[in-house]
Amino acid sequence: MEHARPATAGDLTALAGLWDVAVQNLDGQRGGRLLAGTLERVGAEAYLAQALDDPDRLIVVGLIDEVPVGVGSVVCDRSRHETVGNLELLYVEPQARQVGVAEAMVNVVLPWCRGKGCVGVDTPALPGNRPVKAFFEENGFLARLLVMHRPLEHEAGGLDG
Repeated sequence: MEHARPATAGDLTALAGLWDVAVQNLDGQRGGRLLAGTLERVGAEAYLAQALDDPDRLIVVGLIDEVPVGVGSVVCDRSRHETVGNLELLYVEPQARQVGVAEAMVNVVLPWCRGKGCVGVDTPALPGNRPVKAFFEENGFLARLLVMHRPLEHEAGGLDG
């Protein structure tokens, strides 16, 4: 049976592996390399262990029959006028998708964010990844901001040349 819960220290090895796979899977998607750069963690297990001790961060584990198949990370962004939960990562192994694991994880994240005084939850969805966009819309998320990006080439004779 699929379900989700806040992660514990006993989950860290499995979650670190899932985190690394999630970041690797971003490569090749439009905008994925830059997003992966914000999520890549040298020593993911140590990073997640530290996150467990942060009162403004929640690490979530998605499970099927008590086997970890998903990882999520949300942090309260208190730098804004109103606190917003930043769901920076939500990943479920491909063979465990479309059975309710990600939804169960979101259902752990949302009340936690409410309890932290967040007015909403933001999460990235890469352009062209319709299944991710559809999943979040089905779970009550709305697009509120599009980030446009223009890659810059290094020019000969410039600061990098």
